[in-house]
Amino acid sequence: MSNEGGEERSLVRAELISDEARIDHALRPESLADFVGQDRVKDQLATLIHAAIARTNTADHILLAGPPGLGKTTLAMIIAKEMNAPIKITSGPAIHHAGDLASILSAITPGEVLFIDEIHRIARPAEEMLYMAMEDFRVDVIVGKGAGATSIPLEIAPFTLVGATTRSGLLTGPLRDRFGFTAHLDFYDAEFLASIITRSAGLLEIDIESDAVSEIASRSRGTPRIANRLLRRVRDHSQVHSDGKVSMTQARAALAMYEVDEMGLDRLDRAILFSLVEKFQGGPVGLSTLALSVGEESETLEAVCEPFLIRQGLLSRTPRGRMATSAGWRHVGKEPPSSLGAPTLFE
Repeated sequence: MSNEGGEERSLVRAELISDEARIDHALRPESLADFVGQDRVKDQLATLIHAAIARTNTADHILLAGPPGLGKTTLAMIIAKEMNAPIKITSGPAIHHAGDLASILSAITPGEVLFIDEIHRIARPAEEMLYMAMEDFRVDVIVGKGAGATSIPLEIAPFTLVGATTRSGLLTGPLRDRFGFTAHLDFYDAEFLASIITRSAGLLEIDIESDAVSEIASRSRGTPRIANRLLRRVRDHSQVHSDGKVSMTQARAALAMYEVDEMGLDRLDRAILFSLVEKFQGGPVGLSTLALSVGEESETLEAVCEPFLIRQGLLSRTPRGRMATSAGWRHVGKEPPSSLGAPTLFE
């Protein structure tokens, strides 16, 4: 009896996961024409893909670089679909050894797209194997150890590697140079985010007013992934607390409940600014000390929070440590000291 109950729960869980996955898949555009924003990158990719198709050849290897949530994985899938090719998806952290990469490459079919997310985190032995695969479409597999080790060349089918990275500076020079094209994705303007939210609302059958769309877009930190996430949370709030139609009032109430303020700062962002201003008199303060004061890891602050706070002009990173700017002081309701001048790029 207990086994039957466990199986039933597993089936329900699988259905829930599958429904969520279907929603995520439905929100992804399937062609360059449907992909909103990044017009410069789209034009470059379209030219590269159409030229490769005209030559009946595989496209050059492509590196997609930019902050998280801007559509790198979606673009990789679109590239494969535009080329009418299958796609194999993996990630840098999943490739621990050269043998892991060799098994992936040996199963590639002609013209297939291999997408490696977070490619800067690939293991060094695997990266060195990838050099030869990208250039010569072959790899050398070492069999045995020591003096008896033998190198066996393994031919692989021509393929297109699409790598994605949020930290392009961590890519080694030899790997970066082997990509035929590098696309740098930029943060989105509110206008493009509003278009994305409107499209997603239509796919999710959400009845939402245009001013509510603009309100969500303005708080989405220039990132489509965040825009779609906030749209879902606003939908949830409207379904529970209203008639399901998302108005400006409902959108603001939902965003306030989820602690997303007018600039898009969340609880952790504001905690950083409050800590800088109230505990450290605006700084400078070291990253590890600041992380301890808000109860988070240094890596989280550096990779997730700091880029947005700096981009908004609320925080500056100096050789002496992190400092709250005048705008940062005012954002937490404090008047900046008269001695605090406007930060410079070279401070």
